[in-house]
Order: sequence, then structure tokens, then C-alpha cells
Amino acid sequence: MGNIHLGLNAEFSRSSDKPFEWAVQKAAEMGYKYFEPMVHFGRELMSEAGYYHTVSLFDDPWRIKEACVKAGLIISGLQAHGPLGRPDVHGEYLKMAIRVAAEIGVPVVNTDEGIKAKWTTEEEDYVLIKYTLQEAAFIAERRGIKIGLEPHAQYSRTPEGLDRLYNLVKSPAIGINFDTGNAFLCGHDVYTWLERVAGRLVHLHAKDISVTQADQERGKVTGTAVGCACGEGVLDWARIIDIVRRNTPRDIVFSVECGTPDQAAKSFKHLSTLLA
Repeated sequence: MGNIHLGLNAEFSRSSDKPFEWAVQKAAEMGYKYFEPMVHFGRELMSEAGYYHTVSLFDDPWRIKEACVKAGLIISGLQAHGPLGRPDVHGEYLKMAIRVAAEIGVPVVNTDEGIKAKWTTEEEDYVLIKYTLQEAAFIAERRGIKIGLEPHAQYSRTPEGLDRLYNLVKSPAIGINFDTGNAFLCGHDVYTWLERVAGRLVHLHAKDISVTQADQERGKVTGTAVGCACGEGVLDWARIIDIVRRNTPRDIVFSVECGTPDQAAKSFKHLSTLLA
């Protein structure tokens, strides 16, 4: 079985109005060893002005690597979510993210099927998703990059639906990025679902859900942007760690996905204790 490493998703800084480099340094100061940047396609005002943490795929990829190396962090994956069922939107974005990952030594690119087009049928969507994933897999296979499919939207909100997406393309490049918080909010047993995908796991979003959010949203949404501090919500992290340790054959990064630096620091303390 593989080892579990502790990382932090860049979204902890989303409300801090700070640039990517600030988020990297803060993660290192908290004690994290791995970091998961978020990348976007094209240019947008907030990140260019230094008020948001995402990095443009049009930047030099070494901007990402050098910031993390300087802080002593290893990059666990790139977060490159978008609608797989809309090749015009997510096709080149996902392929470019894979090429960037390969250039700077990042092993995983995470994504999901995203929100569907309003005018397509479900069966049409699966054809479009397959097209986007297959094109991306051709790029990823040559470079040894894994594509982590995450439970997050209308088709991946059930264990059967996530399996169907995973099985659309037969490729060693396709894996699962399990998001514990999204799986819980979808209304499913997180632990049973994790057991089901553990052998295919390439990355994990360690997202806890507060009691208040659970009461208000469970079974009504397919996921959430960020969670609360790990250990302050409804999930049993000792059980999650045990499942991954027993069933996952490769090293896995638990990339904490929360909304504030304070939550990220609390998550590190709680998970580090359990992983010790």
C-alpha cells in the first residue's frame, strides 16, 4: 500500500485577496509539504492584479514551480475544473493544463464533468464527455500524467455515475480524485464510496462539511466550493485515512480544500495528528 501525504489546495486563500505566491508561502508556513495550484485558461482581471490565487495557463509554467520550490513545497496536482461535456470550453483548457503539468513535474490534473449545456440530452453529454476525455488522455498518456475525475456535478454525484464517467475512456491516464465533502453532500455514504474507488485513487480532496451546511444542503446539492476545517465537521477522518491506507496501492496526497487560512491551519493540525 502507498503512503498518505498532506497537502493544501490553493482555494484556502480565495477570500484573502492575495496572489498565488502569497498562498504558496502561507501553506509552507503552516507546515504543509504539498500544494495544489488552480490554473485558468486565458487572462482575467483579478488574478492579473494580484487579488486572486489562480494562475493563467498562458503564464510561464515555471512561475508555479519556482514559487513552490522556493517555499519547499511539492506540487500534488493542478486543479483544472471545467465542463467535460463542452469540448469547446474545456477541451483545449484541459489539454494545456496537462502539458503544463508535464513541463513542471506535476503528476495529476484534476477535473470533473462540470455543468452541462442546457440544450443537450444525457446521452449526447456522455458522447461529448468521452470525446473531451479521450483527447486529453492521448496527451496525458505520453507524458505520464493522471487525470483525476472528481465527484462534483450532475453525472458524477452518484457512485454509479462516477464509475460510468471513469469507464468512458479505457486509459491508464484516467483515475479518481475523490472529494469527501462533495460525496457527503450528494447524500451518499462517504466511506462506502471511498472503498469503491480506493484502488483507482490518484488524489484526494480532503474536504469536511460543517454541521450547519450538512443540515441545510445534504441531498440538495452535488458539491460545494470549499468546506470547513477538517476535524470540525461531520466526517470521520481516522476512518477515511484507514480506508485509503488499506486499499490504495500508490502514494496519495490529501489536499485540504477549505475556505480560509485559519481553517487550513486547523486542518493541518488535526490531520497531522491522525497521520502520525
